[in-house]
Amino acid sequence: METKKRFTLPSYLRNKYIICGALFLGWLVFLDRHNFFSQYQLYSEVNQLESQKTFYKQEIDRARQDQFELLSSPEKLEKFAREQYRMKKDDEDLFIVPLPAQKK
Repeated sequence: METKKRFTLPSYLRNKYIICGALFLGWLVFLDRHNFFSQYQLYSEVNQLESQKTFYKQEIDRARQDQFELLSSPEKLEKFAREQYRMKKDDEDLFIVPLPAQKK
């Protein structure tokens, strides 16, 4: 007579604490609202926002430097007003020459 060998699980796989721990870990990684994938997305979004924060801080510093330069010299302020806002003196004529369109 042939006897069939029964397959038995190792004792650590039959332990209820290990089973509950594995189920809890699976729940946290895949099913929870704050699972691993959403945490990774939030982490990448935080990194993107931090890089934008440094960019905008640099832009603010550059704008403050430009403001300081404009307000420190009347000649630079006059040049800026003439170039950006097309301001002119009363006895002057203003001619606007359009530049040719640049191809990309």
